[in-house]
Amino acid sequence: MIRILIFILIVLGLGLGFAWLADRPGELSLVWQGQLIEMSLMRAASLLISLVAAVLIAIWLVRTIWLSPHTVTRYFRARKRDRGYQALSTGLIAAGAGDANQARKMTARTRGLISADQEPLIHLLEAQTFLIEGKYDDARKKFELMADDPETRELGLRGLYLEAKRLGAHEAARQYAERAAEKAPHLPWATLATLDSQSQAGQWDEALRLLDQSRTAHVLDRKDADRKKAVLLTARAMTRLDGDAKTARDDALAALRLDENLVPAALIAAKALFREDNLRKGASILEKAWKHEPHPDIARLYVRARGGDTAVDRLKRARKLESLRPNNAVAMAAVAEAALEARELLLARTKAEAAARLEPTESIFLLLADIEEADTGDEGRIRHWMAQALKSPRDPAWTADGVTSPTWLPVSPVSGRLDAFEWKAPSLQLATQVEDGHLSADQAIRSLPPVLADHPPVAHGTAPARQVVDTPVIIEAVSEPPRERPEPIKVAEARKPASVVEKPREKDGASNGEPVADPFFGRPPDDPGVREPAVGEKLPEKTSFRLF
Repeated sequence: MIRILIFILIVLGLGLGFAWLADRPGELSLVWQGQLIEMSLMRAASLLISLVAAVLIAIWLVRTIWLSPHTVTRYFRARKRDRGYQALSTGLIAAGAGDANQARKMTARTRGLISADQEPLIHLLEAQTFLIEGKYDDARKKFELMADDPETRELGLRGLYLEAKRLGAHEAARQYAERAAEKAPHLPWATLATLDSQSQAGQWDEALRLLDQSRTAHVLDRKDADRKKAVLLTARAMTRLDGDAKTARDDALAALRLDENLVPAALIAAKALFREDNLRKGASILEKAWKHEPHPDIARLYVRARGGDTAVDRLKRARKLESLRPNNAVAMAAVAEAALEARELLLARTKAEAAARLEPTESIFLLLADIEEADTGDEGRIRHWMAQALKSPRDPAWTADGVTSPTWLPVSPVSGRLDAFEWKAPSLQLATQVEDGHLSADQAIRSLPPVLADHPPVAHGTAPARQVVDTPVIIEAVSEPPRERPEPIKVAEARKPASVVEKPREKDGASNGEPVADPFFGRPPDDPGVREPAVGEKLPEKTSFRLF
């Protein structure tokens, strides 16, 4: 485009010049070697321009003839290079599609057309061809050669890292990732892999230093970097809590400044403050975290902040948490547990049933069973609540990669990924508990359902290895003469606590002003239990009967 504009400007300038000369005619006289040459000014300008054009054309012809061998050689060389790049592109596409024969064919053609020193992508094509052909040793050797070349160092280290991960050589993968992160800190995969390996080894200081370097190099965005740094600071605070509570407190508070929704950081900061007898600040941190996300661990630590509190004092603290987040199932469950410890059974039942209305989970029905046992001791109703717990959804837990942990962990014990644990309901199929950050194969096998553990699934279209044949069974009961039974003991009154027997339940309201709601499950239980005969009542005689 620029050349066209220049050409147009030159033509326009020549036209304007000739028009200017045509408007101003004149004669040109030249005496050269005794001869007088006279011509018009227009003719002289035309001859001068023609002479200049002829000289330029002559120079171009001479230069073209002189450089023609080099031009021809360069033409064939460029044509050969273009064919080589076309073969290289076709080979890479074939390798990505998994066509080993086409990739090998294009590799040989590319080798004949382009030198490997000229184009490093030939090494990549050969390595990918070895991988899809299953020649992993040859591919690893090719990646090692690429790692020694400064131009392809990062690509070779990436290939070696993936191969080490495939073989399960985690230590070798860590070393390759560290080399890549040292040579090229702008690579996200190297930074994240090194960060995970250092976190899995508990090297929190090195992981924090690497994270700061990657953040300076803009490898991670600000939000993701802040979250990972908060997790690392929380992990380091966990390790320092028992030995140095002050440093643990500073790390946990720094983590909360980066991510105020990180519940483990709030718990560690509160524990450190409680050990320093700073109850007010620790409670305020828990209250702030509770407003963001009501968590059972926060409620448990907040209620038991002071070791010398009575059950009534813990109930007051639980009710204060409920006032911060009303109509919340976790808050109601915390009040119900504290009320059960304080023997406020009517309040405990009311709050537990309200929590069951909002979120019917396993723990809330188990709590109702405990309340029922402390209140009435009715075996049938206790079994009823236990049955409801078995049928209810599981409670949320710290879950990562299909395993659950009783406490939060910074790194997944399965994949080694940083910040993998989430507070959510675990899967019903494979929910394995993790203790001390380790998971064994036996625990994973024992976590399978009993039917799957005892009887493995049978493939479609095949018969099972063992079949059970149902046969009718006849059971006959031998009739016995009736005999006198001693006077039965009133089990319900014997099991009932003294406070419940002596003091009848109030119908108008709870002891501390709570209104009494209608029972959530007020109907008689499905299994009312064994009925004790009345005094003087005779038992029916046993008779024979058939089941089938």
